[in-house]
Amino acid sequence: MFIYLSKKIAIPNNTHLKCVSWNKDQGFIACGGDDGLLRVLKLEIQTGDDSKIKGLAAPSNLSMNQTLEGHSGAVQVVTWNEQYEKLTTSDQNGLIIVWMLYKGAWYEEMINNRNKSVVRSMSWNSDGQKICIVYEDGAVIVGSVDGNRIWGKELKGNQLAHVAWSPDSKILLFGMANGEVQIYDNQGNFIMQMSISCLTNATGAISIAGIHWYAGTRGYVEPHCPCLAICFDNGRCQIMRYENDENPVCIDTLMNVVSIQWNHYGSVLAVAGSLRASNVEKEVNVVQFYTPFGEHLRTLKVNGKQLTGIAWEGGGLRIALAVDSYIYFANIRPDYKWGVCCSTVVYAYTKPERQEYCVVFWDTKNNEKFVKYVKSLMSITTSGDFCILSSKADHTQTQYVLILCNSIGTPLDSKYIDINPLFVTMTKTHVIAASKEAFYLWQYRVAKKLTALEINQVNKIKKEGRERVYHIDNILSGANDSGPDFSKAFTATRDPICCITATDKTLIVGRESGTIHRYSLPNVVLIQKYTLNNRAHYMSLNCNSSRLAIIDITGMLTLVDLEARATTDSGNQVSAGGPSKFERKDVWDMKWANDNPDLFAMMEKTRMYVFRNLDPEEPIQTSGYICNFEDLEIKSVLLDEIMKDPERPNKDNLINFEIRSLRDSRALIEKVGIEDASQFIEDNPHPRLWRFLAEAALQKLDLRTAEQAFVHCKDYQGIEFVKRLGNLQSEPMKQAEVAAYFSRFEEAERMYLDMDRRDLAVSLRIKLGDWFRVLQLLKTGSGNCDDTLLLQAYNAIGDYFADRQKWVNAVQYYLQGQNQERLAECSYMLEDYDGLERLTTVLPENHKLLQETGEMFATVGMCEQAVNAYLKCNQPKAAVDTCVHLNQWNKAVELARSHNMKEIKSLLSKYASHLLEKNKTLEAVELYRKAHHFLDAAKLMFKIADDEAKKRTKPLRVKKLYVLAACLVETYHEQVKASQQSKSKAKKSEASFALAGLLEEDATSSDNRIVDNAWRGAEAYHFFLLAQKQLYEGYTENAVRTALHLREYEDIIPAVEIYSLLAICATANRAFGTCSQAFIKLESLEGLEPEQRQLYEDLALKIFTKHTPKDSRMMERERSSEGVEGKLPTCIVTGLPIQEYQFWMCSLCKHCALEQEISRYNCCPLCHSPVA
Repeated sequence: MFIYLSKKIAIPNNTHLKCVSWNKDQGFIACGGDDGLLRVLKLEIQTGDDSKIKGLAAPSNLSMNQTLEGHSGAVQVVTWNEQYEKLTTSDQNGLIIVWMLYKGAWYEEMINNRNKSVVRSMSWNSDGQKICIVYEDGAVIVGSVDGNRIWGKELKGNQLAHVAWSPDSKILLFGMANGEVQIYDNQGNFIMQMSISCLTNATGAISIAGIHWYAGTRGYVEPHCPCLAICFDNGRCQIMRYENDENPVCIDTLMNVVSIQWNHYGSVLAVAGSLRASNVEKEVNVVQFYTPFGEHLRTLKVNGKQLTGIAWEGGGLRIALAVDSYIYFANIRPDYKWGVCCSTVVYAYTKPERQEYCVVFWDTKNNEKFVKYVKSLMSITTSGDFCILSSKADHTQTQYVLILCNSIGTPLDSKYIDINPLFVTMTKTHVIAASKEAFYLWQYRVAKKLTALEINQVNKIKKEGRERVYHIDNILSGANDSGPDFSKAFTATRDPICCITATDKTLIVGRESGTIHRYSLPNVVLIQKYTLNNRAHYMSLNCNSSRLAIIDITGMLTLVDLEARATTDSGNQVSAGGPSKFERKDVWDMKWANDNPDLFAMMEKTRMYVFRNLDPEEPIQTSGYICNFEDLEIKSVLLDEIMKDPERPNKDNLINFEIRSLRDSRALIEKVGIEDASQFIEDNPHPRLWRFLAEAALQKLDLRTAEQAFVHCKDYQGIEFVKRLGNLQSEPMKQAEVAAYFSRFEEAERMYLDMDRRDLAVSLRIKLGDWFRVLQLLKTGSGNCDDTLLLQAYNAIGDYFADRQKWVNAVQYYLQGQNQERLAECSYMLEDYDGLERLTTVLPENHKLLQETGEMFATVGMCEQAVNAYLKCNQPKAAVDTCVHLNQWNKAVELARSHNMKEIKSLLSKYASHLLEKNKTLEAVELYRKAHHFLDAAKLMFKIADDEAKKRTKPLRVKKLYVLAACLVETYHEQVKASQQSKSKAKKSEASFALAGLLEEDATSSDNRIVDNAWRGAEAYHFFLLAQKQLYEGYTENAVRTALHLREYEDIIPAVEIYSLLAICATANRAFGTCSQAFIKLESLEGLEPEQRQLYEDLALKIFTKHTPKDSRMMERERSSEGVEGKLPTCIVTGLPIQEYQFWMCSLCKHCALEQEISRYNCCPLCHSPVA
């Protein structure tokens, strides 16, 4: 930061001031002094018409100067309540007055006087609700904003001197006259005494000069930042994070302190008092400025006998000092964290609700901003298109991180380093960060086109490594450069680094003693050392690294010539390294021109000076920070104004200044003429001026001068343009071309049309891409317009709408432009699949668009349309892949067959195995069925049925599964027969077809059981269900017969189930002989548990002791003739053997039934196919 005195206001009658306070919100300044003096002033900035002069540079006038009468003794304490616009004052007699603002003037609102003691300090809490007043005799009163007393207390035996509230208003600090600080809660209960560690080794009587606790209203510099400052009159000061912080920051200011105050951000502590110089008798009034971490920033000396008070302005840009009978104002130029890359201004600020810094990347060209949050941000450094954000690493306090970002804040790269990057600079290829002892080089890489020379430099460095660290005391020869070794970077040095700067070929490091080191880049070699009288604060190299500008800590700007240069008058050479005689005071910012080594701009107080060869131009009133100096134009940004509302940066706060030579050239051209201007520019050459002259000459069609000027500024396109103009005959044509050159397109078009050259007007609009106007011109023209151009215009307008995703509008123009490709895309985007299908039918075969439309249909699952498109462009493989992808396997197989593709089998098996892995057997069956692989489907179906049977699921479900499996086998038979028929060319009989089919079946079938006995499982469960149905309906004899038939299916239904059913049916039918045989079978089953066998025997005993094991004659006869009748077919309706010669047979499952029985059914009882 930089500070300088800017204004002085005298108090009438030489009345000495005792105190001063500045209202942060409304800007009122209250000052109290002897003889009851109390004044309220207000300094207001006059902006006037010239909007460029804003902020500190604008003149300020007293808009209020009111004397408040009411005190008789010297006013000793003044304090503001900003939230409620109240002023509280107290004098030496103990009288307290509360003043209020009414219609622009201050009036007495309340008065209070204890008449016992004098008020030493008053403090409002952070929300303005409560005031705490402390008296010298130990009395404490806490009152509310409306004048009511909340509580009072006598601290006996204590002389009070100071009071301060904590930011959350829960704690009160009382400063005693003897230098102690006591901590109380907000109800007046004592908590503890504060330990004062800054007073160790201090001798003599001490008193507290000030206590100020920053309330965090604008956020903190970093998380857990020290914010409670306590300072003593002997110059010792401690800054704490909270009231019982055991490691406070301790400072010895070496001065007699009168008053202290934080600025509005809590980032700078001002300590005011007097300094006794060793060689001078009288004391000097000074204000010292410190960071919350105790680093000294600046010292401001103030004339006068006694400094009695200080007060910061709300924005932190000014400070008021009460000295004798004067108020002095000093302007402050803060060290903002900011930078400029391309046309982007990068700046950082703090918010009260967030711990991180808010870093804003404000693109001034498009007025867009990108925000990034960075914890513990230390600095922002910019160069070219990139910027470096340096901050403390999150997880540890000993590591730091450098983040390389582009101009919208996107991180491109980052490096963790162990040295503290107090000073950071960057060039096109390098980032250099320095601590007090060492500096670190990082050659960063970004995807950007570098020139051949720069690439060469980069390649050189690749071998040596991208990161290096050097200690400042090491003499660098560039010999043994290895990777970064941070261990040597922490060795202490007697002469620390205080600033750095660099260009592509030179690195300059400044040290606190005034020594300056010059190194070469990229191979870091110490070339030279220079010695200065003062410590450098800021350094900058000009564009060819021949001169170094240095601003020291007192604000003195000096220049150092790094290369010998001839002086203009005598021709003598100035030796390199000699400081020039050039000196300027009160300088706080400067910038060299990017394109001229002798041009620079600098800020001195509130004026900007431009120097050419060390000669100043007349100054410009501004308080902006210089962004860029190029093309004789200075870009400046009013950061003070931006920081007032950092979330909404305004383009009004960017200012462009033209330097004198540019302004003079413009004036000469406008008022005198091109000849004189040309002469002036020859004397003061610059590419920008030549370009300016060339453009002015073009306007006047002075082609010779224009060509010369373009040659001087090396503008090849300009030279070509002038030549083209020279070849044109007609004057209006030349004027039209010039108008187009200067982007006055409407004018140029009008001229072309006046000359009846519509074609030129059209080509101009085509160049500009204004196709709407092209279309208009083509349509309004007389005669036939060019059809191809018209189609081009329609398509270009279609593209315009398509780019903006206005597909409906685009379609209309593409239709007129006959652009089928883009029409297809628009239909797809609009989900107009009918339109897309129509387009597919219209397209000729093998059109390249068919494949794309096929893909479009495939993505939305429209298989048939996709297949049609693929087949039309002769891509059956893609059609099959689409079918597979969309699970249309039957279609896929059909296509594969019709186009003789071999890989369908492998595809099927792959997909089926995938489904089986996921336990989706039914899906696999469906897949095989759709693909006409009926045998594979049947195998899987039998497996499912067998599994379900083992689980003892409902028999009806198991029967259905077996029927489905058997149906699949039947379909397989049909398929084999049909394939044989198609294969056979010659006419053969039906029988031979069947025979051939069976032979093929036999050859291909790997599993005869499935093919031959397809219906066996279904039969078993059919008769099993039938027997039980007959039993329950009371047809016991039929039930027994059906159960007897079930004995053939022991391989499918467990024997225990069959014989248990038979035993029950036989018992119901009183056929105890059959029942006895069923029991014998049950008792002799393999793997039967002994307990179970015993139960069977017991039950048999119970039955057969009562009933003889004999059947009726009929049943006996049936059982005895079983062997013979086994060959007879079984009726599937009754379960009885069919002995008649005429019976019904099912067309699908080939099972039989008695004619009179089946007549009652519509479907086959076994396979459920309709009865014919």
